[in-house]
Amino acid sequence: MIKYAIRISLPLLTLVLVTVIGPTAAIAHGNVSMEEDICVRKIGGNMVHFSAYQPQIEPKAQYCTEIPDVGDTFLVVDLVDPSLRTMPVGVKIIQGVNENEQDEAKTVAYWKPVSHPDGIVRGEATLEKGLYKLIITAEGLSPSTYLLRVQQADYSKLGRAALGPLALLLVLGVVGYELSKSIRVRGWFVSRRRS
Repeated sequence: MIKYAIRISLPLLTLVLVTVIGPTAAIAHGNVSMEEDICVRKIGGNMVHFSAYQPQIEPKAQYCTEIPDVGDTFLVVDLVDPSLRTMPVGVKIIQGVNENEQDEAKTVAYWKPVSHPDGIVRGEATLEKGLYKLIITAEGLSPSTYLLRVQQADYSKLGRAALGPLALLLVLGVVGYELSKSIRVRGWFVSRRRS
């Protein structure tokens, strides 16, 4: 019976490990192609890459839309396509997520559209806890937006992280239940109680 349980539990354990490790590798930010990077957007067909840094919190960490703490944040937009470097590109950050992009009262930072021959739009903003919309505009092209979450829990990530341990508990529960029904295991428990 124990051989039977081991024979069943090994494929189940393999399935659980693939389920747990597989999605984690797919959502990682590093070592992915530019087309698959979650921080890449398009402005009229031209690619841009957004990064946020908080060196006072963690000096070498790079963030995209999930910014872990409040305070001074360095924001960098890389103009990946060279054609964007010759046209005026600007950035605007609005606190909250509203449809009215012209709401000046909630504008946290605004960098006027200018050309960036080096391909980098950089600036700094002080961000408080909450949601922000970062809007990148280029002259004559449709804008691109990022939804920034500052010091907020992302429940979808928490849910994905909990799936692996829950699946493992389920498999262990099924294996334990099947073992408890075994006559050999019941006999072993009975012999242990007598001694």
